[in-house]
Amino acid sequence: QVHLVESGGGLVQPGGSLRLSCAASGITFSNYAMRWYRQAPGKERELVAAILSAGGSTMYAHAVKGRFTISRDNAKNTVYLQMNSLKPEDTAVYYCYADGTMRDYWGQGTQVTVSS
Repeated sequence: QVHLVESGGGLVQPGGSLRLSCAASGITFSNYAMRWYRQAPGKERELVAAILSAGGSTMYAHAVKGRFTISRDNAKNTVYLQMNSLKPEDTAVYYCYADGTMRDYWGQGTQVTVSS
């Protein structure tokens, strides 16, 4: 059975930082490109960042470029999202996503709230 479990969300003040983690089990993690998405209330889910299976190439949404960093540790089956200089508009539920050639998987999400 496949599980993607996000953690690290919470309440943070504007300008603060959080690091999200997504631990995978039940898949050969190193075979999957990984992505982080987010969904704010009343808005569509949007892609935040992505990293290839070997970890060499990354991409970021324009809104987070220069503030967020995606990384992965294939030995720990975990992908991370380091979020710095957080803004109120970063408030959303953040989801990790495993992008496989045959199947894709979603995590359950973790809430990030940026507020003073």
